[in-house]
Amino acid sequence: MSLKLMLLLTFAGFLTISCENNSPNDLEGDIPANVTYTEHVRPIIQSNCIACHQDPPINGAPMPLTDYEKVKQAVLTRPLLDRISRTQGAEGMMPNGGQRLPQYKIDIIAKWQAQNFQN
Repeated sequence: MSLKLMLLLTFAGFLTISCENNSPNDLEGDIPANVTYTEHVRPIIQSNCIACHQDPPINGAPMPLTDYEKVKQAVLTRPLLDRISRTQGAEGMMPNGGQRLPQYKIDIIAKWQAQNFQN
């Protein structure tokens, strides 16, 4: 076996071994071209926030996030995007006591805001 071939196979082996993903926060999803509350934002809120941000809120949550208007107001007048964007374990990070949302989900909510809160 030639030295070049052996080096190439060794390099390819290192690449294969080093390429893995152990963190759900590193996983990416598609960010739709047009983000709507009903199709994109609501499912994120329902699966990550409603446990505490129900109506009435529990576990110290300051407001409900149970419908379009309440979530929109939380983005506009409360630090919703800031709180979900904080690093894992940072003070005030949401969801409280849980795993930080994957970045693509945070980006979906930010894009919803940038696109003027389509319902």
